[in-house]
Amino acid sequence: MMLLTKDITAKLPLLYSQENEEDPMVVCKFFAIWTKWTWYGIEFDGEDLFFGYVAGDFPELGYFRLSELSELNGPLGLKIERDMYFKAQPLSKIKALHE
Repeated sequence: MMLLTKDITAKLPLLYSQENEEDPMVVCKFFAIWTKWTWYGIEFDGEDLFFGYVAGDFPELGYFRLSELSELNGPLGLKIERDMYFKAQPLSKIKALHE
């Protein structure tokens, strides 16, 4: 599966452009089907680095890399997937799902 399409890339704001937004939009969602870990993209540098919400053991805002998501392997060769049906929504709604 292609984790990041040109269409999604075009919708992602550049890094640091949403710093003053009270409730920025989350544009894309990636997940590991074999764990509870989920990564939500808010900003992207256009190459590899995301800023977003990471819901794992302790949900938090932070940075993650597309290259690292691409390299993760789960049991039986499972890979990180992109939620193809995810609709952009405010960060507050995403946080409410994981708190």
